[in-house]
Amino acid sequence: MTLRVVIADDEDLIRAGLRIILGSEPDLEVVGEAADGAAVLPVVRRERPDVVLMDVRMPALDGIRATERLLALDDPPKVLVVTTFENDDYVYDALRAGASGFLLKRTKPDDLVQAVRLVAAGTPCCSPPRSGPWRAAAPRPGCPASTG
Repeated sequence: MTLRVVIADDEDLIRAGLRIILGSEPDLEVVGEAADGAAVLPVVRRERPDVVLMDVRMPALDGIRATERLLALDDPPKVLVVTTFENDDYVYDALRAGASGFLLKRTKPDDLVQAVRLVAAGTPCCSPPRSGPWRAAAPRPGCPASTG
């Protein structure tokens, strides 16, 4: 079974890199992209992905609000938040919004692929910064560790 993925990130280079990483896997297909949180909603409605990779800080609508809106849809995709920012508030906000996972952009490519597969299968995944009080509050077994 091929997992369908949409990438939402305001940086062209990041979207291209994620597309290359995911596209190299036989069981993953990037079916759409969006450069901001508002643009991801129609892409998801049209493409019906299994997983959305969602940046946190984007123009028009941030990734947290976009996650809330996506998860209000009938048969919503899983959302895996992928960000540069090691900010505990972003982690809490993403998980409260219903995201299935949270990864830092410094995560190794193989670990990103593993995380996409895990959240698609219904396993929550959180690859936290190396420190932070939420680590004990929101452990996600099976997800790759954050790497530097």
